[in-house]
Amino acid sequence: MIQASPAAATPRLPGLTIFVNEAVMNFPIWEIPHLGGGGLIALVAVVHVFVAHFAVGGGFWLALTEAKAYRENDPALLAYVRSYSKFFVLLTLVFGALTGVGIWFTIGLISPAATSTLIRAFVWGWAIEWVFFLVEITAAIIYYTTWDRLDRRAHNQIAWIYAGAAFVSLLVINGILTFMVTPGRWLETQNFWHGWLNPGYWPSVVLRSGSAIALVGLFTLLTGSWLPNGELRVKVLRYAACWVFPAFVVMPVGLLWYLAKLPEHARFIALGGAPVVAMFTAASMGLSGAILLFVWLGAWRTPEQFSTAFAALLLGMGFVATGTTEWVREAVRKPYILFGYMYSNSIHVGDADRVTQVGVLQTAKWAGIRDASHPDAGREVFTLLCLSCHEVDGYNPVRPLVRGWDEEYLDYQLSRLDTLKGFMPPFTGTAAERRALAQYLVSLNPEAR
Repeated sequence: MIQASPAAATPRLPGLTIFVNEAVMNFPIWEIPHLGGGGLIALVAVVHVFVAHFAVGGGFWLALTEAKAYRENDPALLAYVRSYSKFFVLLTLVFGALTGVGIWFTIGLISPAATSTLIRAFVWGWAIEWVFFLVEITAAIIYYTTWDRLDRRAHNQIAWIYAGAAFVSLLVINGILTFMVTPGRWLETQNFWHGWLNPGYWPSVVLRSGSAIALVGLFTLLTGSWLPNGELRVKVLRYAACWVFPAFVVMPVGLLWYLAKLPEHARFIALGGAPVVAMFTAASMGLSGAILLFVWLGAWRTPEQFSTAFAALLLGMGFVATGTTEWVREAVRKPYILFGYMYSNSIHVGDADRVTQVGVLQTAKWAGIRDASHPDAGREVFTLLCLSCHEVDGYNPVRPLVRGWDEEYLDYQLSRLDTLKGFMPPFTGTAAERRALAQYLVSLNPEAR
């Protein structure tokens, strides 16, 4: 078994340093026909991120809006906040927690090597986040169940405890998420603080904080639209708009700052190096601008005519904007799953040359075929090197990409994969394995030969 060695040669620095040694191709491949691992992660992760950001912004909304109702002596608004808290607890604690577990389940099966690296490198970060998540759960349950049981001041303080714990959770998780794209000095030192407080950390805090504020405004538009026509409905809708407006001032600042901190290759992909990624980047910004315009025209200027269907449309646009933004964040990492450290097929950068010499069929612990001359060797190489990003048919399908290509041309493309397509890792296998893969890819479109 080949062992990754760069970490072992790193000198120990002051502070918390975690040395990560990963075996090469040490895990089995979990294949999900048509949907693919990437499709499943995207489906679960986008839903969770959407709800998780609402959970952060919603904590501040509950604390501030409850205080507003007390300050203005508005029992109708207070009753609305009480009803909102039930909706909030069910969505964030029940559904949000389930999707959070779902993320761990999917990434652990689909990208076990990268997941193992994140756990080992940030074990204390995860421990801190789980402590604050426990505080969140406890505070949210106490908050919802103690209406009319605690005095006003104490009850409102519970909301602030929840809001603070939720925001700290965001701060911790944000460091790990940004590390995957902008690891910075961690690549040389593998120091916890260098990885967590990486170059993209603070720009992403600004961007995600703005997103949390925007989403709670959009959710409030939906719940406010359920209210019967009258003074309270108008008040709530305009109040919701007041949460959306500043968010869309903060988010562009965070986005531009974040783009400036991206590694040059990642920034190139985001801004035109990969046309599809650039289109998604533009779509995210376009949707955000449309949401801002429609909130101003609808909820702010004409709240009396603002409908539940329109509120649901805006929330749906927010979901799509969140999804496209997260997709772009994932895409700019390519050809890595951990930028500069591990390729998207889970091969450590420092081991790529050795795997190419020895062969991926010999290196992968769970390979079912060891001989590149075996009739099914090409399919096995595809499973080991390509399946993490491509399905034959379905999610990011490879069949239409190679239609009409002959074996010689495919072998040429594979031999220069990282040069011709900068968002793909180099082919890490022997020449015989590369030819076997080319033969397999040609066989996918027999009618085109």
